[in-house]
Amino acid sequence: MFERVKAILIKEFKQIFRDPQMKMIIFISPLIQIILFGYSANRDITYVPTAVFDRDNTKESRDLLRKFTYSKYFVPVRFINEDKQENEVLDKGEVSMLIRIDRGFGRNLEAGKTADIQLVFDGTDSNTAMVVMGYANTIIADYQQEILKSRAEAAGFINTVPSVDLRDRAWFNGNLISRNYYLPGVICTIVTVMSLLLSAMAIVKEKEIGTMEQLTVSPLRPLELIIGKLLPFAVIALIQVTLITILGVLWFNIPLRGNLLFLLFATCIYLFTTLGIGLFISTISSTQQEAMMSVFLFYMPTVLLSGFAYPIS
Repeated sequence: MFERVKAILIKEFKQIFRDPQMKMIIFISPLIQIILFGYSANRDITYVPTAVFDRDNTKESRDLLRKFTYSKYFVPVRFINEDKQENEVLDKGEVSMLIRIDRGFGRNLEAGKTADIQLVFDGTDSNTAMVVMGYANTIIADYQQEILKSRAEAAGFINTVPSVDLRDRAWFNGNLISRNYYLPGVICTIVTVMSLLLSAMAIVKEKEIGTMEQLTVSPLRPLELIIGKLLPFAVIALIQVTLITILGVLWFNIPLRGNLLFLLFATCIYLFTTLGIGLFISTISSTQQEAMMSVFLFYMPTVLLSGFAYPIS
């Protein structure tokens, strides 16, 4: 049995490394993808382009706008002074948020009345709009808290004003860097695609070039054929995982914590699962094009329902 499996292994490795394009796809393509996706798969939203329409132009309105400006989340790129410019800057996509402060804002604050401020968001990207809305509401709440505190101090009631001291802490990703979450998912996605594609071509390629019949009448048993077909791609996939993980840790400073042996064990189980699915697709497909389309038919729901790109709720 070992000799027959060994023969299949040698044949598969020779076929893989005989093709220069295949070597590029196997070893260079994942590295390029991890670099490209590593920079693009970043959900941290900072320096949001913002338009400002300050019709009040008082100390209070300028203090509020200063809190937006001094944060790392908002960058005023347009200062408008006409109503018609509001729709213009949003329609052209120049800004993602508009801050409008009407006349009487400072006067109402001084009089202890409700002072209105309007925030207009570009809702094309609803996820970004929701995050930006949360940033803006936090800044306004801090500004309101400062006003209440200053007035309480001026009236001599600072010791009687109750307050809640909230101290939040995030475990496992203390700085809440989204890349630390998305990049491992990108690594898994790349390995999934590569392992599915490679294994999906294993049997169907034999059918196309007419050697499947020779394998059928050979002394090979079905289990030996499956092992001989899967092991080369499993070894290649493990090499890919190692290379892109090292690149992710060294290039993007992704923290690597925990037991590496357990990570390797879990990776092997996952790889044999995806390779088995690819081999099944290869078995039921008649051509390589059909196998490739079947891979993506399986791959898209897998990614969308995994919780990697979109939260499952």
